[in-house]
Amino acid sequence: MGDEGIVEPSGKTRRLGLDLSARYQINHWLFADLNINVARPRSMEAPKGENYIPLAPLLTSTGGLSFKAGNGWNGSLRYRFMQNRPANEDYSVTAKGYTVADLSINYTQKKYEVGVAVENLFNTEWNETQFDTETRLKNEPAPVSEIHFTPGVPFFARLKLAVFLEKRKWGGV
Repeated sequence: MGDEGIVEPSGKTRRLGLDLSARYQINHWLFADLNINVARPRSMEAPKGENYIPLAPLLTSTGGLSFKAGNGWNGSLRYRFMQNRPANEDYSVTAKGYTVADLSINYTQKKYEVGVAVENLFNTEWNETQFDTETRLKNEPAPVSEIHFTPGVPFFARLKLAVFLEKRKWGGV
């Protein structure tokens, strides 16, 4: 169980996949990037159909647009995506996937930077940590297997102020 806080060997696995990355400079101040990861993770010692690796990602992606203007303005609009994935060995329970977008805008000068960062820009409801956990309430005749999760961060904005201190040169004796 995921909430027992232990790691147990589970036998041989095979994870076949493909990772693709692309970067493109649209013009002198605008950049785009994309990462896609596709995988087929399976247990080698379990029968077909019962050989899924719980919570192993099948398809993930990150990417976005970033800008850096010559006048000190910079920032990005980024996303992260994870497809639904098996929460147990026979994929009878699904860990829900998600797409979340983040935004940051900064004004940077030689001695300081001010900015704003927005996590979960569109206030998407998502589950961060997820485990297939077997539970049984006092009135239930048999245990129930279900997803227990930590909710993902909702819309959240923070302001930033950074001060850059001048580097000191340390001379030798």
